[in-house]
Amino acid sequence: MRKRSPGNEPKVMHRIIQCCAWNGGVFWLSILIFNYLLLPMLKGMTTLLTGSETGPVWSWMGPMLTWTFSALWILPLFVLSKIVNCFWFADIADCAYRKSRGRPQLPNISMFIADMLFSLLLQTFFLLQGTLASFLPLPTVSQLISVLHMSLLYSLYSFEYKWVNMGWELHQRLDHIEKGWPYYFGFGLPMAVLTALPSSLVVSGCVFSILFPVFIISANEALTLHPNHYPLKLFAPCVALTNAIFHHSIMKRQPVAQASPKKHARIQEPSRHR
Repeated sequence: MRKRSPGNEPKVMHRIIQCCAWNGGVFWLSILIFNYLLLPMLKGMTTLLTGSETGPVWSWMGPMLTWTFSALWILPLFVLSKIVNCFWFADIADCAYRKSRGRPQLPNISMFIADMLFSLLLQTFFLLQGTLASFLPLPTVSQLISVLHMSLLYSLYSFEYKWVNMGWELHQRLDHIEKGWPYYFGFGLPMAVLTALPSSLVVSGCVFSILFPVFIISANEALTLHPNHYPLKLFAPCVALTNAIFHHSIMKRQPVAQASPKKHARIQEPSRHR
């Protein structure tokens, strides 16, 4: 029977409130105030002073104010939010895991870093793959494939914290997503739809950051899924591409092996049998 630690509940709730307050109350609200309060007020004052809504003053003043606000406020806050959210999300995931499953398994540091780098690159390629799918000539089909990609990616984001704490390697995590794709499609679908609604990428990021803690906790509490007999190998092209990049980077860092014909043959041998 799993040991539950109720002492972690206040910390999880505190982190969730912090995520909502920072991403919704500070970041998103500041954008809304600027776009729907400050800009209209300044435009109204300019109209009163110049006597024209479409005068030359506002034609350069409006874009200049928007650019300045974006450069001096939105961009720094966006970068800071990404960094802070990473720590908060990890903290929420660890506390939720300890509460329901006990102490996480501590991986080897070098293996953990390599796994995370590989996972990050693979997820980037998968995001690009889903974006490219949206440009297919069949509008309905392309939109469905794109939503499927984003839903599976958000599910991977959510469940990855739990699976890493369980000691699962990346190939196990991807295999579980591909074999249980109907479940993970449904799990990530609400996030995929809600983040696609805003026209602004920054606002979409705020929506994601507000909702994501709930998805982390839901993924942590989810029961073990029985695999589907019809896996969907959507990650296969990204895995092959990421493998090729990592293999190429490793080969470039071994000049001694390239200088020796025997060692070079031993390195090339696995790729011929793959």
